[in-house]
Amino acid sequence: MRVLRGRAATVEADRGRTGAMLARTGATGEPAVRVWTPHRQVAFGRRDAAESGYDRARAVARERGFEPIERRVGGRAVAHTGSTLAFARAVPVADARAGLADRYEATADRVRRALSAVGVETAAGEPPASFCPGSHSLRAGGKVVGIAQRVRTDAALVAGCVVVADREELASVLAPVYDALGQPFDPGSVGSVAAAGGPSDPEQVRTAVERELIDGDATVRRRAV
Repeated sequence: MRVLRGRAATVEADRGRTGAMLARTGATGEPAVRVWTPHRQVAFGRRDAAESGYDRARAVARERGFEPIERRVGGRAVAHTGSTLAFARAVPVADARAGLADRYEATADRVRRALSAVGVETAAGEPPASFCPGSHSLRAGGKVVGIAQRVRTDAALVAGCVVVADREELASVLAPVYDALGQPFDPGSVGSVAAAGGPSDPEQVRTAVERELIDGDATVRRRAV
């Protein structure tokens, strides 16, 4: 198991690091995990890019101090405030058509256990009009975790975000972004680990999530890079 820590110097370099992690897993068959706090950004999905208000949504994000980017994994826009965690688990696959649901379920279970370990109990699902709506989310009052998946012929990347704190700031940037995109969004649907009674320290949550994503198994060979 290869474990990557920290973030690269720029948004683009940071995205490249996760892409390289996935490619390496496909080439070598060695799973890899990365849990980190990305730079401040609003990450738009491909469907967002097709909306007539996309350019305005990007401008709105930039005006509020968030770098707009377009990502390959996931649906609608997600914001990272600086305390928001991102996680990614790369695993080799023999058949790109198999295992999708199992990977989603396993990742959700591991993140759920990690949050329970820091004092936050979550349930599957999300409130109506949540950010980046999808079938693989966890809620604790509001939406706390979103999960997406990218599958190649040789490897799959199960990735997502955990809102640790700053739920008000996250909601305040996503509200005008979703308005520009013409998509429903309820600022009150945003939850956070801190609002649910857990820690507001991203590092404490990061450690718990990383531990669960590498199975918490002391026999697994871990190489941190």
